[in-house]
Amino acid sequence: MPLEPKSADLPRIRGALKFYQVASVITGVMLLLLCAEMILKYAFHLELYAFGDQGLLAFTPVLETATGLESTGTGANLSTGILIAHGWFYVVYLFSDFRLWSLMRWPFTRFIVIALGGIVPFLSFFLEARIGREVREYLDRREVAEVAPSETTDSSDTVEAQQ
Repeated sequence: MPLEPKSADLPRIRGALKFYQVASVITGVMLLLLCAEMILKYAFHLELYAFGDQGLLAFTPVLETATGLESTGTGANLSTGILIAHGWFYVVYLFSDFRLWSLMRWPFTRFIVIALGGIVPFLSFFLEARIGREVREYLDRREVAEVAPSETTDSSDTVEAQQ
């Protein structure tokens, strides 16, 4: 018999699901930005800079040297900013994944699959929709199941009282 969430955790699961969904979308968008940044940097040898000598936003060339790639832009390197932001949002995503996973009492493999959503482009969007639907359906079933026995008990007490 698989483990099921405790009845006391049911209200917390809805909050954990909302947190997971928000973190999932943010991480997915940041991952797509990171992929675009990597393609620009390694395929087209460009990086995005802000507030530099080139203006508000500018793509500046990246030069290949003997020691590796070297940026030529001035100002704030938005390409590096995207990289750092995705890393931190991924940590938040993992926390939200862990919180939902532990409250739902899923197997560890499910945690790993959800964690891949922050690494594989577009996967977080698909998982967010699927996990959200599954958890909401589960919570709805549990709420109906917990209400139904109390109604059955109340109606049987009424029948016995009438006899």
